[in-house]
Amino acid sequence: MNDYQDLVKNVESLLAPSLAKDWPLIPAQRAEGVYLYDLEGREYMDFTSGIAVTNLGHNHPRVLAAALEQMKTFSHSAVGITLHEPLLRLAQALPEVMPESMEMFFFGNSGSEAIDGALKMARYVTGRPGIIAFTGGFHGRTFGAASVTSMKIKYRRNYEPFLPGVYFAEYPFTYRCPLGDTSEAALKWSLDSIQKLFERFVAPDQVAAFLVEPVQGEGGYIVPPAAFLASLRDICDENGILLVLDEVQSGFGRTGEMFAAQVFDVRPDIMAVAKGIANGFPLSAVASSRELMTRWSAGAHGTTFGGNPVACAAALAVLDVIREENLLENCREMGKVIIEKFREFRDRFPFVGDARGLGLMTAMEFVEPGEGKEPNPGACMKFLEGCLKRGLIGYMAGLHGQVVRFMPPLNLRREQLEKALSIMEESMQDI
Repeated sequence: MNDYQDLVKNVESLLAPSLAKDWPLIPAQRAEGVYLYDLEGREYMDFTSGIAVTNLGHNHPRVLAAALEQMKTFSHSAVGITLHEPLLRLAQALPEVMPESMEMFFFGNSGSEAIDGALKMARYVTGRPGIIAFTGGFHGRTFGAASVTSMKIKYRRNYEPFLPGVYFAEYPFTYRCPLGDTSEAALKWSLDSIQKLFERFVAPDQVAAFLVEPVQGEGGYIVPPAAFLASLRDICDENGILLVLDEVQSGFGRTGEMFAAQVFDVRPDIMAVAKGIANGFPLSAVASSRELMTRWSAGAHGTTFGGNPVACAAALAVLDVIREENLLENCREMGKVIIEKFREFRDRFPFVGDARGLGLMTAMEFVEPGEGKEPNPGACMKFLEGCLKRGLIGYMAGLHGQVVRFMPPLNLRREQLEKALSIMEESMQDI
């Protein structure tokens, strides 16, 4: 037995429960492309991509080469003490792929940091206290990000009081809308809840920003009605409110466009991006227009590690690979195949209530057979376990853990997908 095996056996004495108590805890020794390999050399298809981080697959050679080349020069120097070339080249390159007017950046390390920064910026530049987020949203685990998260009580328990001035409206979840399972009903449900907030809890002229995931991630890969974000944009324009998009999970090609904002053709005022930006190297950004960002004065926010030169070099390579390998087109094509299969599962298996997704953000919601849509986390977990034993890794989501989500790399090949779908089919039969 080697030392690593001993460490794995003793993980609960080494790591905090909040870090060590998860699933499936594969003792991974190496990774390449869509595959992870454990201590015994067993191969797994990783359809989590590090939770939508390694969008180009593990250890993409061009990303590694860019990072290694930068490491030969230097690996860290705090922005402000120095200005390094990868940082400035990345800031110059990002506006070419981002939504309109996203042209100036504050770089950090993680999605939670980007959310905290976006909230601070929104309050700072508007002089208003109110933030409206949405039920079922997940924005991170730092204190500011947790304050606007309402996906599960476990993310909030024992941390009250959170930031003041935060309010929650209903996210337009068509499958579970109490007014009916149509896009029109879901949109009405959401917009009516916003109006109630304005009438009862916070005046529009006291609201700094709406914070919203264009596609809810941890909430269960919930795709809103097409008119939802445009309706929010209209409300913001009418009331001088900023629209902040959390594209931490949906960004950098995951939805079949570089950003979900482009899928829905909506213009944000501020964006928070991270995860796939550097394919596994820690990097995030708050993005906004030059007009807004320059009102966030010097010294109003800061970072030590944000904009790390190695991560920025990796991010530049990510942009090149997505463009040169036509990965957005591949994402759309592979995502269409997955969703069609998931809908077939929905029609065949009574415990699959919904199949949904956008690009390679794909999910199935498991329910108890019948008309009630009662969540069925047991069936979901049995399906995930069946996939795992056959060499495919997915992950759970949703309020009750009743949703399975798959987020394979954007350069997934058709033969790899066919193998994964065959595993899913067999795992469905287990249930």
